[in-house]
Amino acid sequence: MKKTTLLNSALSQVIAAMGHGDMLVIGDAGLPVPAGVQCIDLALTRDIPGFVDTLRVVLAEMQVERAIVAQETALASPAIDAAIGALLAATPVERVAHEALKAASARARAVVRTGQFTPYANIILVAGVAF
Repeated sequence: MKKTTLLNSALSQVIAAMGHGDMLVIGDAGLPVPAGVQCIDLALTRDIPGFVDTLRVVLAEMQVERAIVAQETALASPAIDAAIGALLAATPVERVAHEALKAASARARAVVRTGQFTPYANIILVAGVAF
């Protein structure tokens, strides 16, 4: 059994297979998953698991070079935006229109669907290198 924080085997496998520049999306329950992109569906019920908890665990496992967040997040979901800022304080965060974030999701290795029922609780994590 794994000793690290992340126990979900599908998510662990995707992160282990990622290379520099690959993208992983963590999304709320309503974020559409583009055709052809793997969906790792963690959603059990409303807000379980939450976006912030999922992001925290993924960040413990994944080397992130930068992140992409919808501009709308700050206004529509300030608590989510603040949590992203706190968790990624040392990481560059690019702000784009929500439609651009959804379009970029089509190039992701996978979309992780959480149970979050909060608008714009979505992020794209771009893999860095650990050396």
